[in-house]
Amino acid sequence: MTYTWLYAVAPADTGAPPPDTPGGVAGEHPRTVGAGGLLAVVGSVPDPDFDAEALQRRLRDPQWLEPAVRAHHRVVSATAGRALPVRFGTVYRDDDRVRALLTAHADAFRTALARVADRTEWGVKAHLDKAHLDKARLDEARANADPAAATGTGGPPDDDRPGTAYLLRRRAARDRDTRDLSDAAARARQVHLALTGLADHSTEHPPQPPEATGVRDPMLLNGSYLVHRSREAGFARAVRGLREQHAPVLRLELTGPWPPYSFVDLPTGDGAP
Repeated sequence: MTYTWLYAVAPADTGAPPPDTPGGVAGEHPRTVGAGGLLAVVGSVPDPDFDAEALQRRLRDPQWLEPAVRAHHRVVSATAGRALPVRFGTVYRDDDRVRALLTAHADAFRTALARVADRTEWGVKAHLDKAHLDKARLDEARANADPAAATGTGGPPDDDRPGTAYLLRRRAARDRDTRDLSDAAARARQVHLALTGLADHSTEHPPQPPEATGVRDPMLLNGSYLVHRSREAGFARAVRGLREQHAPVLRLELTGPWPPYSFVDLPTGDGAP
């Protein structure tokens, strides 16, 4: 017995996945199921490995999850440009449940397809670039022969009040860090607004914590932007310009193009095993 894993939904004239399409989450070759003038890109996955209980266990297993997510993404990417990516882990009891989904929600799928047609998703992350900011401040202060201004160590000399001087230096450093973070957050907002003006749609995701990114500096922007293919080069140039404009305060990271995961909210019905 097998279940049906759903990867993407595409127009009916998309055709079957080419023979060189990467294998799916279970190593299976993707295929299509049609109904309602639409095609679903699916794969057959084995029971009992993908029934509801087993799937929940797998979703908590990083050793399975990471390669499976990559496999899902590869299949979706192979159909990108004309397909709607479906959330990872969407499984149906059989092909008939998928056909019923396509038929029941055909209008919603077609509306979503029109929204993302010939468009891709780009991601932009902005971090406070503390190391480069501190270096720039130090270089400027050295040029002005005032290294204390760069390090926040300015204040009363260490005469007979070393404790007071230390506390004043600490306070100056905290005040400087607060100003830096406030300035960086305002700049990240400017970046998002500028890129939103170049995209068809945009959205912001919650900033990722340092333990997820491996970056100690705080993330101030985690944005996604839906961009028409004809404007991709201009969008990338704009990011490069913003990166130069806001250095050394911000570090901008551009990723993409991706299937438009952030701009698709599809009905998935109730067909899971």
